[in-house]
Amino acid sequence: MQEQHRGDDRSAASVRTLELVVAFLLFVAGAVVIWDSVRLGAQWGDDGPQAGYFPFYVGLFICLSSVVIFARGAFAGSTKEFVTRGQLKLVFMLLVPSVIYVALIDWLGIYVASTLFIGYFMIWVGKYSWLKTVPVALGVSIVFFMLFEIWFKVPLPKGPLEALIGFQ
Repeated sequence: MQEQHRGDDRSAASVRTLELVVAFLLFVAGAVVIWDSVRLGAQWGDDGPQAGYFPFYVGLFICLSSVVIFARGAFAGSTKEFVTRGQLKLVFMLLVPSVIYVALIDWLGIYVASTLFIGYFMIWVGKYSWLKTVPVALGVSIVFFMLFEIWFKVPLPKGPLEALIGFQ
């Protein structure tokens, strides 16, 4: 057990590594802006600036800034730890289910997906029993269904269960 905790305290990424990665990604984003601006027209026309004129210079500024950040990170970057493996594990423990939840909204509707999302976190993260989880997850979704669909008349994404009970 002690061995596993030691592994969680190891560095997953340094500040320098992340500075280099972010600088590279920003450079790519700036290059895409420049490329698309040139495609649209990035010059000064007879009637004023073309559609890509100002975005071209924004993309150029982003690329130049990212080169400076990359150079600073490469030559004088901090070797400090940015995140440990344990911290990164906690981030993904929340991020992955959240992405799945958003994807499920389209297929199951927001209320069923929310019920599953709440239930999953209560059981997995909160370590609550099924006897507490099921009423809370269902209750929250039912209250929100009543609030938005019945009282406020705000339609939210619905799935097959809502269609079954007559809500589209």
